[in-house]
Amino acid sequence: MKKLSTLFIAILLPFLIFAQSVKLEGTVKDKADNPLEMANVIAFKKGTNILQSYSITDSKGNYKLSLGHNEAYTLKVSYLGFNTKNVDIIVTNSDADMVENMVLEESNESLNEVQITYEMPVKIVGDTIVYNADSFTSGKEKKLEDVLKKLPGIDIDSNGEVEVEGKKVQKVLVEGKEFFDGDSKLATQNIPASAIDKVQVLKNYNEVAGMRGVTNNEDNIVINIKLKQGKKRFWFGEVNAGVSDNEKYSTKPKLFYYSPEKSINLLADFNNIGEAPFTMRDYFRFTGGLRGGMKGSGTSFNVSSGGLSFLTTQNNRAQEITSKFGALNFSMAPKKTIDFNGFAIVNNSETDMFTQSNTIYNKLNLTEISETSAIQDSKLGMLKFSTTYKPTNDLHIDYDIFGKLSEQTELLNVTSTQRSADTYKEEKPATLNQNFNLYYTIDDKNIFAAELQHLYEKDKPLYNSLSASQPFEIIPSNNSEAIIDLIQRKKTSTSKLDAKFDYYYLLTPKSNINITLGSTLSTQSLTSGISQNLNDGSVLNFNDPVLNNEVDFNFTDLFLGLHYKAVSGKFTFNPGVSLHHYITKDTQLGSENKENQTKVLPDVYASLQLKSSESLRFNYSISTQFSDVNKIVEGYMLSNYNSLTRGNRLLENALYHSYSLNYFSFSMFSFTNVNASVNYSKKVNGVKNSTELIGIDRISYPVNSNLADETFSANFRYGKTYSKLKTNFRANFSNSTFNNTVNNEQIKSKSLSHSYQASVASKFKDAPNFEVGYQKSFSEYSKTGSATDRPFANMEIGFLKNFIFTVDYSYYNYKNDENTVKNTYSFLNANLYYQQKDSKWEFKISADNLTNNMSMNTDSYNEIPDSNTTSLYFIQPRLYMFSVKYNL
Repeated sequence: MKKLSTLFIAILLPFLIFAQSVKLEGTVKDKADNPLEMANVIAFKKGTNILQSYSITDSKGNYKLSLGHNEAYTLKVSYLGFNTKNVDIIVTNSDADMVENMVLEESNESLNEVQITYEMPVKIVGDTIVYNADSFTSGKEKKLEDVLKKLPGIDIDSNGEVEVEGKKVQKVLVEGKEFFDGDSKLATQNIPASAIDKVQVLKNYNEVAGMRGVTNNEDNIVINIKLKQGKKRFWFGEVNAGVSDNEKYSTKPKLFYYSPEKSINLLADFNNIGEAPFTMRDYFRFTGGLRGGMKGSGTSFNVSSGGLSFLTTQNNRAQEITSKFGALNFSMAPKKTIDFNGFAIVNNSETDMFTQSNTIYNKLNLTEISETSAIQDSKLGMLKFSTTYKPTNDLHIDYDIFGKLSEQTELLNVTSTQRSADTYKEEKPATLNQNFNLYYTIDDKNIFAAELQHLYEKDKPLYNSLSASQPFEIIPSNNSEAIIDLIQRKKTSTSKLDAKFDYYYLLTPKSNINITLGSTLSTQSLTSGISQNLNDGSVLNFNDPVLNNEVDFNFTDLFLGLHYKAVSGKFTFNPGVSLHHYITKDTQLGSENKENQTKVLPDVYASLQLKSSESLRFNYSISTQFSDVNKIVEGYMLSNYNSLTRGNRLLENALYHSYSLNYFSFSMFSFTNVNASVNYSKKVNGVKNSTELIGIDRISYPVNSNLADETFSANFRYGKTYSKLKTNFRANFSNSTFNNTVNNEQIKSKSLSHSYQASVASKFKDAPNFEVGYQKSFSEYSKTGSATDRPFANMEIGFLKNFIFTVDYSYYNYKNDENTVKNTYSFLNANLYYQQKDSKWEFKISADNLTNNMSMNTDSYNEIPDSNTTSLYFIQPRLYMFSVKYNL
């Protein structure tokens, strides 16, 4: 009871401190009584540079400060083009709020030319927000993500990616140079907090100056990290090494160098403690600098992977993960007109997974109980080189070349009440991307842009299954064998060229016409065959054409687009239409099938800029989706030990209708951030599976559905930063309807999910900092559903000058609607740091999964065969580690 009381007081104390403050408010105006928006009002303890509170004025010139009792303060008020004003005030022990109005005088010098003897916490110039890191941090922060979490309007999501005012950050730069292709996750988890001086948020970002006025850049947000003076033109970094029992280890060296002419970043991570420094999600997320030039063309033609479905880790946890990661990033500017940059990343990981599952097949009235164990080995490699040439302000040229290699294997054992099997999967994809962009401003009225991208990809997926039986009569296997050993070999290759040429004619400085001419040219080939390995060492090849593929597939899209953009006051209107001519041709089974069609695809974008940081946006578009060669092949292929699939050469394209309405608001005066969105999509003539179920086994092929799939989703987020507290509330809702054909019967499936999360976090410099929150999530699939409650908390405490203690805790309470499945589990992690002031050495004792939780719940729904699965996913047990870090 005493421990609980102590914890309660520790959590309540910051709120009590926050409540014991006086509110000082007023206005900042010029001599003509005009309000000055975005003026800085900063309160220092008198006679010191100790920042107590700060505010930025709103559109009416209002400011608001929170100050402690019985203290004298100096207010410094500054605004671009005006003289800085100093005002001394004294706050007594009275609880009464105070009012102080300010009038500034114009200066002959700009604020940039005036010598500022203090750092402004936040400075806003146009579309750029500059945060002074030291104004928000306590010195206990370890990485960039710890700093960003304390800045108003900035958050880190569960995947480690950065959000600003509810929008995803596109790139992270360091001193204006890309950090590993601008990847926000690698930046937040590796850049030392001690090196950060300023965080610049660049909104409406477009690296091509000539394109900023003719394109919509509202969602383009970039963060640029400015380093402290001692970190420039010097090597800096850290070496971190840790050991634990059971031969567990972790080694993480990092090295950085920055100067105006060049930068070098070296990262490495070797560990067997379950930390995944680079996941498959990260691998596929890296685009290699391809700048999305074909985005918004109205056509979706995506090249699918090898077709083998590998298991993925849950929350980057598993029974065992061993990783070896290394990365090099460089940039160089030999002249002001040209830049070179690139990176190399290698990763080798081995993952052991174990899952217990309970699957209900709704239409079959079957229940399957299974155990799945998997050993995955993944070798990944990426290499990129790019250059940017800008000889004048009117010409901008980019070139990128980006290669990806990987080798992935998975050994899987499934023990089931229905049927058991051992499988082996192997993929060795190789990809080479090239990108060329040219932007040329001819004169004040004319702009030309050319964007070309080429993709070459090849793969050799291998699939092998061993089972006591196989249910597919179409496969003439030798069933007298005790174990039926089926093997499938497959080869795919793709060559795809995207080209787009844009001409912009500026009717006025705020309106333009855009004419686009573009094309997508794709050539693909696929071969596959299934055979059986016999006990005597011979191979039984299945030569039936329905079990073999040799296909060539060509896709061509030629399009002409016309768009008009006009900005009138607060309103932006950007409608357009594109005319597409599609040609598809496949050659297989000794015949050729060729189709031609023409589509007209409209789209519209509208925006209402209510205030400088408040907007309402609407998007509508119709787009086409075409299938690649994997859905065209007529021969059957194994996708799993209990699943046989083929394509359909007569498939037509699907049409997507997409609507979205988005609201964004961020106030620097009240530090309030509100984001809301409503989205609706409808897929007409969609490509769906027609499936024949044989117990839990299935044979399927794609068809065009005459029933539309629909998805409605909504998101809401509210965040507010007070003087010492940062609060957040999130709500997400998604409702989807799917249509499929199972055993010649039309099946309509529904999926509903909604979740809610609220949290509050403190931002004290000297007192303990904490975050507490609660999340409630619901999932409903067809006939069943589940709910999960998740309270969470974390705390950071500095004590005895040189010690820092951090702890984070999450508790999960899972149950299904029928209360037949219940599970509770929790995670408790703690770290104790010791580092003397100005010392380069840091010592850490860490404990992961202190509650020794052995498993976690996952829920999933599969359209085919209309099944709900509840799983227990097993994870690594409790782990203690001692680490030493040396700062270079």
